[in-house]
Amino acid sequence: MTKTDYNIIALMSGTSLDGIDIIYINFKYKDCWEFKIINSETINYSLRWKTTLSKLVSMKMNQLKTLDIKYSEFLSAVISNFIEKNNLEEIDFIASHGHTALHQPEKKLTYQIGNHQILADKLGRKVICDFRVQDVEFGGQGAPLVPIGDRLLFNAYEFCLNLGGFANVSFELNSERIAFDICPVNIVLNNYMSKINLEYDDKGKLASKGNINKDLLFKLNQLPFYIENPPKSLGLEWVELNIFPLIDAFNLEIQDVLRTFVEHVAIQISIVLNKEKSKVLVTGGGVYNDFLMERIDYHSISEVIIPENDIIEYKEALIFGLLGVLKERNEVNCLKSVTGANCNHSSGKILMPKNQL
Repeated sequence: MTKTDYNIIALMSGTSLDGIDIIYINFKYKDCWEFKIINSETINYSLRWKTTLSKLVSMKMNQLKTLDIKYSEFLSAVISNFIEKNNLEEIDFIASHGHTALHQPEKKLTYQIGNHQILADKLGRKVICDFRVQDVEFGGQGAPLVPIGDRLLFNAYEFCLNLGGFANVSFELNSERIAFDICPVNIVLNNYMSKINLEYDDKGKLASKGNINKDLLFKLNQLPFYIENPPKSLGLEWVELNIFPLIDAFNLEIQDVLRTFVEHVAIQISIVLNKEKSKVLVTGGGVYNDFLMERIDYHSISEVIIPENDIIEYKEALIFGLLGVLKERNEVNCLKSVTGANCNHSSGKILMPKNQL
């Protein structure tokens, strides 16, 4: 008989380098999937780790492989502390996204550090991880992977919008789930805040004081990515090649960069949402940028709904937990309509600790 009740730990590290989101969740299946987030925490990165992770794109493969081991050891310590702190005893497995180091699906390449065998060995527990690799091997983008969770857990909303390092969206179209990255968000805003020694623009206050540079806004909105048809996804490499040089060429004050880029984000998101008047669930760290939310609301005809904090902050970790459960059950967790792969499939790697093999 197939198990229908799971207690798992799930963790996620995003491109905006906000930290490691780690949660303890219960999933139950009764005609549909239900969940309860029991414990949750975000572990901030030290300056050393943040600096290292911000340089992944420029590292050679042998450097990444060495870092993969170190980062996996680091994650094992984070998970162990979380288990001990919350006195967790019933754990079916750990679902880990790791941290994206390289994402170049057109070259059949995606690499998430933190999914090394040493993670399972150090924890002495089953780990389900590396959810992107198989999809790329099957001709897909390997991203976004969250839409299967949007379909199974949040189907009361016509659109699910996440505002993290990048903005991504998912929705149903002709009985298929469609999803794609819309544009960069915090990966750009936080980069320019770091130039004035701040991690982020608190509530968008600095952006709200800036002026829009119309020439820069026009050029940002003309980037070819925005008229490509999905499936499509973005990575840090694309931002470094296309966004930063374009912005830097204008030599603007930081607040004007932020103001212009916030408007760019709001416009690109509204283009996607304004197909019809709908209910939009918005999650991710960008929700706390009040000015960004104000501009999205200004440009959009849809009803923008912000859920409780646990969903805002931990939705991606939650869904990677669900991906782990689906992999454990050998059920589809990766949709070809989303990634462009040649088939729906059950993606991920199962690591068993060596002492249990």
